[in-house]
Amino acid sequence: MHEENREAAERHEIAAQSHRKAAEQHELAAQAHRTAAEHNEKGDGVAGSWHSERAQEYSDHAYKLAEEAQAKSGQILSL
Repeated sequence: MHEENREAAERHEIAAQSHRKAAEQHELAAQAHRTAAEHNEKGDGVAGSWHSERAQEYSDHAYKLAEEAQAKSGQILSL
């Protein structure tokens, strides 16, 4: 029984780490979006576009990590 509890705790920690990584990518995407908006407001469309592209990349990565984290969380519930 102790071994099962330890394994369950490890699975929970792996899922929690996955959620944290996804959240970090969401935060990076949000920052890049804000920076893009600031550049666009100043009339610097080139820099705004560059930051907008980075925001999209962070957002896409965050989405993939969130899907993986959800799948890991679902594994915990179904075990």
